[in-house]
Amino acid sequence: MSGVGLVVALTGGIGSGKTTVAERLADLGAGVIDTDEIAHALTGRDGAALDPIVAAFGPQILRPDGTLDRARLRGIVFTDPSARARLEAILHPRIEAVMLERLAALQTDYAVLVIPLLFETSQERHADRVLVVDVPEPLQIARVRQRSGLSETEVRRIIASQIPRHERNARADDLIDNSGTLTDLDAQLQTLHLNYIRLAAERARRTR
Repeated sequence: MSGVGLVVALTGGIGSGKTTVAERLADLGAGVIDTDEIAHALTGRDGAALDPIVAAFGPQILRPDGTLDRARLRGIVFTDPSARARLEAILHPRIEAVMLERLAALQTDYAVLVIPLLFETSQERHADRVLVVDVPEPLQIARVRQRSGLSETEVRRIIASQIPRHERNARADDLIDNSGTLTDLDAQLQTLHLNYIRLAAERARRTR
């Protein structure tokens, strides 16, 4: 991590706007590593996690073309805690390894690690600061339903599987309210960006 001045872990509940926040910070100059993108690649065709997942859940979770039926797998793991644990045991170590490899290769003032299940997987240890994106639950549900077409029951099940909102927020070093407009969001992010640049510079001076 010698090429990175500060490491920020970005998290938030489903539908909170983590991707938007990460994209805006990238536009400001942050080096962004998105673990959802890593997971998608690992479970894609020829991905390193695909064969272990098929071995654990059977060939019925594949589509006729041999790709992962993500909707079917999601339906299994969000109704069966043991199935979810099996999937996480396959995915999380592989995702973490790729994330750390990419982080080590970065050269930037500060890096943003987008980790939806940050506290659930105890990965906050990789970061100097934790940034939580927060929205009220009704807005969270509405956004996810509009984006994914899931039912309210399905969305609530996903929310219930994650760390409680109040606990997530309490563990944040920095908290973003993403219930307003993009202009509101950008104002908050500009302030955070300047603070992260300052903190990275301070750390660099201390390590000289």
